[in-house]
Amino acid sequence: MPKKRPSPCVDVCKYKRKGHCIACSMTKAQKSIYKTLKSDKQREGFIVLLVGQQATPGAFPAWPEMYQKRCIKTGVKLPKALLEVR
Repeated sequence: MPKKRPSPCVDVCKYKRKGHCIACSMTKAQKSIYKTLKSDKQREGFIVLLVGQQATPGAFPAWPEMYQKRCIKTGVKLPKALLEVR
């Protein structure tokens, strides 16, 4: 059975950017939604959304690297959208 893609949350959880976390850029609602996604395809699509949110001014530049480390640690392939950021 393939390993489950880890949450994009990197345990910073400071919602100071108009309701978005300063690290992963998720809102509290998005964080809840991510937990309900079952397939890797859905989770990867969600990462594409977050990469787009990270492109806004004031985004946390270390998030892609931090999430990459989480994926490697859990043995999960990096999402294509994240590979394009590096």
